Amino acid sequence: MTDVLSTPSGTVPPGRATRWNPSPEELRELTSRMPNAKHTDFDNYNVQTRVVSRSKGSTYIVTDRPDEHSDQTVDRAEGERIAQRQDEYIRGQEMLVVDGYIGNDPDHRVPARLYIESANANIAGMQRWLYFDAESPGPGFEPTLTIIYTPNLVAPGYPNDRVIAVDLEAGITRVLNSDYFGESKKGGLRMWNKLTYDKGGLSLHAGCKVVPTAGGEQAMLIIGLSGTGKTTTTFTRQNDSKPVQDDFVALYPGGRVVATENGCFAKTFALDPKFEPTIHGAVCKPEAYLENVSQHNGTVDFFDTSYTQNGRAVFRMDALGWHKDAREVSAVDHLLILNRNENIIPAVARLSREQAALYFMLGETQGTSAGGKDEEGKFLRVPGTNPFFPLRHEQQGNRFLELLDSCNFQVYLLNTGRVGGPDGDERSKKVTIPYSSAVVKAIAEGTIQWEIDPDFGYEVAAALPDVDDAEILQPRRLYERQGRGDEYAATVQRLKQERRDYVEKFPGLRPEIVRAIA
Repeated sequence: MTDVLSTPSGTVPPGRATRWNPSPEELRELTSRMPNAKHTDFDNYNVQTRVVSRSKGSTYIVTDRPDEHSDQTVDRAEGERIAQRQDEYIRGQEMLVVDGYIGNDPDHRVPARLYIESANANIAGMQRWLYFDAESPGPGFEPTLTIIYTPNLVAPGYPNDRVIAVDLEAGITRVLNSDYFGESKKGGLRMWNKLTYDKGGLSLHAGCKVVPTAGGEQAMLIIGLSGTGKTTTTFTRQNDSKPVQDDFVALYPGGRVVATENGCFAKTFALDPKFEPTIHGAVCKPEAYLENVSQHNGTVDFFDTSYTQNGRAVFRMDALGWHKDAREVSAVDHLLILNRNENIIPAVARLSREQAALYFMLGETQGTSAGGKDEEGKFLRVPGTNPFFPLRHEQQGNRFLELLDSCNFQVYLLNTGRVGGPDGDERSKKVTIPYSSAVVKAIAEGTIQWEIDPDFGYEVAAALPDVDDAEILQPRRLYERQGRGDEYAATVQRLKQERRDYVEKFPGLRPEIVRAIA
């Protein structure tokens, strides 16, 4: 077919041949033809890509008003030059169209389209699983957001000859010279962030789950950077809990939650059926797509990171065999901010309203391979733990505080890393998956005994069922027992000063958030 493709701002040229909304079977067959696709012992396909993580340094907002954005920008004239280069290239390529919705709530769902080279059919197959199905896909479908994706077209003059040009006003993201699926997934969600903000809500880089308790179901949001344990925490089953959403939700006044995706883009590093049986089972189904997972003679090895630690898999939510629709969640009860740390952050802390907005804005964690070599292993601060918010970052913190005033939920800080030092330091202790799971269960059931932390002013656990190590709950005790009290005190003062310096970078941030630094 050669139908002209519509976008929010006009049309883009059809390719030499354009295939509209191939079936899952067709996309799997096209993927099998890719020279870098390997058939696995799970009867699915594993594609090894040139680019193994998102390309933050190559991502630009297209605007003539750069002061309205915290991230890097290019002007509209340059955005048009990129578009013309890509459109000309597309005319000679075989292309695929995938239509669907971001979200399934009838009041908030957003029509979206991926337009990509047929040579990279795995990306189309993965995105097909994440979109909610469109009732009438095809030439008559009118997308609000469009991703135009040419993995094999270089962009000279940009970092690594690669560019991701985000035109928020047009609702179009153009991706040149990256074959990493995350640029498709995040391309749509990045633009969707602005739509949510404009409607009075806030997009959260968060999973969602519902935990049954004797007092009723407890709905939880779990926010965190990729690799901090967000997916693990969302899918770990406490009291036969059910996942609702893996990676992004919208939060609206009154605590209403809106979902975005009908599937999951999960990290596979160290994926162990003993600790994560639900994710492992879904990843091993024939319909799942794997990306950059180590493989030896057809056998997948989730523990081998010789190519990259950022191995990934996409599967449909119904592959789990159990989940809950976000439309059935009336309001949020708890919000967890994940912080993969290695010093004095406790396994769990309960935050006041102002502290919640502060720690949300700080977005502290240790970077992982998902952010590329520039972030891996480094201590990071990412406002809202959301590197895809395309406006000014202080707008996130202020909107979060506004929403807290209309939502009746409690906010917690969770350390999913270590206390007392990094991995390899025999003096340190790991906050294990079973410990974190016990924390989540105790939050849902309201069984934690709290006391005030004298250094930071938040509440820490004095006792917590199924966590028998007080030093995990109160790291100060670990440092004192080891004769490292001076080191602990110095770390407290350093963190407070660093936090003050950091939030001062955001002049529009509400003053009560700044004052929450103890």
